[in-house]
Amino acid sequence: MRIAGAPISWGVCEVPGWGHQMSPDRVLREMTGLGLTATEFGPQGWLPETPAERAAALTPHGLAAVGAFVPVVLHDPGHDPVPEVDRELDSFEAAGGDVLVLSATSGLDGYDERPDLDETGWATLLHNLDRLTELAASRGVRASLHPHVGTMVEREEEVHRVVEGSSVPLCLDTGHLLIGGTDPVRLATEHAARINHVHAKDVRLDLVRRVRNGEIGYTEAVRQGIYTPLGDGDVDVAAIVAALDGAGFDGWYVLEQDTVLAAEPAPGLGPVDDARRSLEHLRSLGGA
Repeated sequence: MRIAGAPISWGVCEVPGWGHQMSPDRVLREMTGLGLTATEFGPQGWLPETPAERAAALTPHGLAAVGAFVPVVLHDPGHDPVPEVDRELDSFEAAGGDVLVLSATSGLDGYDERPDLDETGWATLLHNLDRLTELAASRGVRASLHPHVGTMVEREEEVHRVVEGSSVPLCLDTGHLLIGGTDPVRLATEHAARINHVHAKDVRLDLVRRVRNGEIGYTEAVRQGIYTPLGDGDVDVAAIVAALDGAGFDGWYVLEQDTVLAAEPAPGLGPVDDARRSLEHLRSLGGA
């Protein structure tokens, strides 16, 4: 089991106004202090954008690069996503990493609302997923689509449409899938061969139901603690690990408990405590 960190667990997010953003130095230092040896890059602009500088930002902390979460508009026939993704892949060559985690962003800020796609939009999205999968492969990188709340691939029927209509592998985000109505255990069991990356989350079903019913928005649910340390919520993490292990999964498990911070935590406190508990739980299930 290969376990990595993700800056979103420390409240670092691409959404404008999301919350207090901790510095790369502190976040990466705390990851290393937990014993993690690798991380995703975080949102574009958090680490330096030039490839060489991004590589240099990780080196002092001894962290290897896993790859990046990259939101991209995929459904608009008038927008070509290839140039922006190609630029992001430049950083992989300099800083390392081999997983391009794509999300089919709506083009709106945040994840609290999104439009529905027509058939033209779906055809464009699926075609672009195949194009980007081939582009990534040509540069030695594995593409992975991340079903995500508030994006164009959120609900169960949308996840299955991607599985049936494209060749892109999947990022199994155990929390976003459950919130969107997909059973992550079932997906891990039935489509293990399509999964090449895992964002390991746990969630509270009481808040999941409130999001699904429209009582609260997704961002507010994150503020209220919809994500919990692994083992404290309602996701059957053990069953997911068992299913993937049985299928020979050899990708990364990335610790990802989305967090909104109001202010800088005191030294030694804050998100690092939840990350430590998640890491201990995941290691207890499959070693590291």
